[in-house]
Amino acid sequence: MQEYLHIGRAADLTVSRDRFLYRLLETMQGTLAWLTLILIVLLSFFAPVLMALFIIIFDVYWLTKTIYLSFHLRVSYNRLRTNLKVDWLDRLTKLPTTDYRLSSVKSWQDIYHFIFLPIYKEGYPIVSATMDGLLKSNYPKSKMAVILCWEERGGEATAETVRRIEVEYKDKFFRLASVMHPASLQNEIPGKGSNTSFGAERVKREIIDRQAIPYANIIVSNLDVDTVIFPEYFGVLTYTYLTTEKPLRSSYQPVPLYINNIWEAPSFARVVAFSATFWHTIKQEKHETATTFSSHSMPFQALIDVGFWQKNMVSEDSRIFWQCFLRYDGDYRVVPLYYPVSMDANVASTTWETFKNVYKQQRRWGYGVENVPYFLFGFMKNKKIPLSKKWRYGFMVIEGFHSWATNAVIIFLLGWLPVIVGGAAFNQTVLSFNLPQLTRTIMTLAMLGLVSSAVLSIILLPPRPPKFGKFKYLWMILQWLLFPVTTIGLGALPGLEAQTRLMLGKYLGFWVTPKIRKNYQISS
Repeated sequence: MQEYLHIGRAADLTVSRDRFLYRLLETMQGTLAWLTLILIVLLSFFAPVLMALFIIIFDVYWLTKTIYLSFHLRVSYNRLRTNLKVDWLDRLTKLPTTDYRLSSVKSWQDIYHFIFLPIYKEGYPIVSATMDGLLKSNYPKSKMAVILCWEERGGEATAETVRRIEVEYKDKFFRLASVMHPASLQNEIPGKGSNTSFGAERVKREIIDRQAIPYANIIVSNLDVDTVIFPEYFGVLTYTYLTTEKPLRSSYQPVPLYINNIWEAPSFARVVAFSATFWHTIKQEKHETATTFSSHSMPFQALIDVGFWQKNMVSEDSRIFWQCFLRYDGDYRVVPLYYPVSMDANVASTTWETFKNVYKQQRRWGYGVENVPYFLFGFMKNKKIPLSKKWRYGFMVIEGFHSWATNAVIIFLLGWLPVIVGGAAFNQTVLSFNLPQLTRTIMTLAMLGLVSSAVLSIILLPPRPPKFGKFKYLWMILQWLLFPVTTIGLGALPGLEAQTRLMLGKYLGFWVTPKIRKNYQISS
């Protein structure tokens, strides 16, 4: 196995030259972001004409990109809606065995699903809603094993929640097991990766190997504990696994719908939640350079081959993709399921706490930038990965994080700067006069994409709780007026902070998003 597969940060490397190179790569993304923003400010003072032309070109690019992404959103959503209407278990049972891409599988019933649920201070209603979703799934429970991976540091309340789940759901699955993740283990960052990795190692020894289940016949689903699956999830997953070319070299990604408690969320939290849902819906169509995110599934064989999820970093969901990509010399990909799972929007006990929690969650997601030095270092070490793949993945991921931290700031804040600070000479030019009008027109056209977002957000809403009147739907539309504010304050800024922390070596730990639902009636 490549020795660099489990690097967490530069200090983990023992060779000084490698450590220096990795540290340099850690500074790259933040440096690019800050250099972009600083240059825009400086050029607005000293080269306002050049800066004004750049802003117009950038606005046209943003408009074009918005149209392009809106098209992908519509196509992907239509496929998702179609898949929701399919009886995937029926389709699976009718699938000819000649269509299977795995020689070790003679029947779809040879496939086992091992579902890992990391638990840390989440209450019984949260965990039981997830368990109920698994029970309601249209798939044989005799082929499903549920592993409760719970943190010792969660205390007695967490232990009691696990005990209640064990009693209530005993004998309802092929296996229901609980694994306590001890606190303060060496060389670990407490979080989902270290927790589920510890559980998976135990399950391999005590269940899978003892029962001699072929690794290729096992699909692992690493779910956030608030994930409520839709009824056909394991049917579409198994069908896709058996019919995908190179199923053992693929991860399988559903669409996260952050709607479990969406009616309870403040307006800004709803905008952020729906924006995340739309982005990951779009990624189903743009899967050529996609990485895994949050709740997803993968072959157990691949998990074994890379030595399980990393325990010494934060973003285990996307990191496991890069581990596999490097381990298999670039021969690994994400296969979209075009099928949803529902998860919680970020809701706290007060609006201010919700705002802080949304910011922290976005910062943690933005800290996925820690994968950039990881895969770039791996690209340098692994000469077997095709150069075209290195360039394609490298550009798309780096550009994505750069856009995350800078685009909204450029569009909504810095785009007007040349007019303000460009000086008297520039302000007398035709370009200076037309720049605000051109920018306003282009941005207005781009913002029309919010109309389709508003409509789609209404379509995706779960049933309205009786406590909310029909007037609430109007606020669900008007909330999108907050998009410029949320995309800066709860998008670009936490993304920029994450990149800055990595650049400065002020590394983040894993922050667990608190789960609060005031209504526990989950619809799937």
